[in-house]
Amino acid sequence: MKLTKKSHSCVRLEKDGRVLVLDPGGFSEEDATHGAEAILVTHEHPDHFDEGRLRAALEADPGVQVWTLKSVADQLAPAFPGRIHTVGHGDTFTAAGFDVQVHGELHAVIHPDIPRITNVGYLLDGGALFHPGDAFTVPDQPVETLMLPVMAPWSKVAEVIDYVREVRPRRAYDIHDALLTDLARPIYDRHIGGLGGAEHLRLDPGASADL
Repeated sequence: MKLTKKSHSCVRLEKDGRVLVLDPGGFSEEDATHGAEAILVTHEHPDHFDEGRLRAALEADPGVQVWTLKSVADQLAPAFPGRIHTVGHGDTFTAAGFDVQVHGELHAVIHPDIPRITNVGYLLDGGALFHPGDAFTVPDQPVETLMLPVMAPWSKVAEVIDYVREVRPRRAYDIHDALLTDLARPIYDRHIGGLGGAEHLRLDPGASADL
């Protein structure tokens, strides 16, 4: 499996010549979905779901299919019948040759006065990789590679460290990092790498790694 980091929470996964993209939102590159056979979206916030870009991707390639939760699917399904699949916690499916399990139900708490929205995470190929979206969801099976939401309005670094400790992945790659400045990165790297108990890694947008 080849992992390519795009900006913020978007990642591209390639296996056997097939491409799956997760969370190509408004903070990510406009071409993030180019060549993708399948797109997975964790929730409706614009840094994870850009309706205009996703519609353009679906119109440009009739083979593209999307898996997502109801709040996003309802915005796309009428225009693309049969190509938008609604999923929720416990569901399993195959997309672009990847076996996918859905974990989680709710977005992390931003503030008690802000209503929580739905959010799902995606576990690929039996635990090879987990993308939680905007939540600290812990799958019920081992995880090799955790896509780690490293900095967000809904978290603090202590919670990020404890999340790595609870999931216990072999490695954790930063995502949800568009708001993290270069000045602050060494602080996060030191705390998470030193205290999380897993190899802590970072890819610049456009860079790749083989998993």
